[in-house]
Amino acid sequence: MLEITISDSLKTKYKTIAIATIQASIHVKPSSDELISLLNKACTDFASNHTVEDISKLKPIADTRKAYKAFGKDPARYRVSSEALLRRIVKEKGIYNVNNIVDINNLVSISSFYSICAFDVSKLNPPVEFTIGKKEDEYFGIGRGVLNVENLPVFSDKIGKFGSPTSDSERVKITVETKKINMNIVSFSGEDDLQIHLERLKDLLVRFSDAKKVEMRIIK
Repeated sequence: MLEITISDSLKTKYKTIAIATIQASIHVKPSSDELISLLNKACTDFASNHTVEDISKLKPIADTRKAYKAFGKDPARYRVSSEALLRRIVKEKGIYNVNNIVDINNLVSISSFYSICAFDVSKLNPPVEFTIGKKEDEYFGIGRGVLNVENLPVFSDKIGKFGSPTSDSERVKITVETKKINMNIVSFSGEDDLQIHLERLKDLLVRFSDAKKVEMRIIK
């Protein structure tokens, strides 16, 4: 399994960091009608019970925003992906159906309120560290253009920075050619409920992407 550690520089600035990580061989394909139905229902249910003002108060999001401020990054300008997703849902802007892996990612993010970083393992050069971005760090975020990751919590390998709770990079994104994925539920609220969401992520990957050789663990 991919080696991932959390840097001391992050732990020093914010204590309650945990990552629930899962790795598997999968089949990337268009989402089935069943998966799309589950996703649509999750969107409808969330929108029916929440306002835009509620979203920043949800604990996983509130804690992430607090962490961003501790690191020196504006959480309103560099909005965490789960918050951005939920805001789109409540504002009835819709979400994009890209493939089964992206839809599974979104489905678990909607129910857990956590951001989930997803990487094509073949595009990584381990070991991987979850650390804090430096002044010169930037990458092309998926659908975002150049993203300044200075002071953002960010994943890094021997090539450079490649993913954060705000946006993953184009370098490691999931495509139809992807055969093995690594997905990470990033928590600044500790590990208490991570195993529950990790198990759901596993079940959905097995059910909708024919996942094999599944490995999971929680990193602190």
